[in-house]
Amino acid sequence: MDYENKVLPILKKTRNILISNWGVAEIVGQKNDSIVSIVTKTDIDVENFVSEELKRVYPEINFVGEESGGNRHSKKFWLMDPIDGTNHYVRGLPFCTSMVALIENNVIKFSAIYDFVNDHMYWAEKDKGAFRDGVKLAVSNRSLKNALIGWETHIDKEHNKKKIDGLYSKSILLKILSSGWEYAMIASGKIDARIAFDPYGHDYDFAPGALLVKEAGGVVANIGSGGYDFRNTDFIAANPIIYKELTGGPGALFPIVN
Repeated sequence: MDYENKVLPILKKTRNILISNWGVAEIVGQKNDSIVSIVTKTDIDVENFVSEELKRVYPEINFVGEESGGNRHSKKFWLMDPIDGTNHYVRGLPFCTSMVALIENNVIKFSAIYDFVNDHMYWAEKDKGAFRDGVKLAVSNRSLKNALIGWETHIDKEHNKKKIDGLYSKSILLKILSSGWEYAMIASGKIDARIAFDPYGHDYDFAPGALLVKEAGGVVANIGSGGYDFRNTDFIAANPIIYKELTGGPGALFPIVN
């Protein structure tokens, strides 16, 4: 289907509007009381543009966006987060990206994460590898004791806090709360893992990066399971060494139970 040559140029075209509003974006709404739930006019403009362009190129594929919604029961659809890390975006911080994934029969087939601040394009296609600007990516080979790990959970809940405390005792934790940027860094070998359980994010926050990390040689699996379903937002995305340490043995923090 030549997704690389047709989808990536569409995302590239969003850079002018994204950069021109970076740090000065107009906030037009907020989905809940959390500061990470703000919506900007740029979110809406970018999602509308990409949706229209994808429909023009692939009229047979449906579209689901964070802002506009859509039919997740479609056999084949695009799943988009127009600005991941919106709170960073409105402050002019670099931890923000634009992301899209192609879902077919509930399997992620293609994804792209656009670091528009630095103009780097990350993408992956199932069974074909992960790339940044045409250069193949690979996850790190660090162990848990040397790891830098991103995480996302509701820490106000005691059982979640206990898990985070366990992670703190084994590695260095990174709290950016920008999954697209973190996934790109994991696939590039700069960060070693990301763990989400009872997270703030949704499927559009996680699906694009899941394929990127897997195709870069990492392991992406739902917590307690050896498999991965993008609709389940509890997951580990890590290099194989760290994944084994987190899920195997008597001291495993996230053992596989099924």
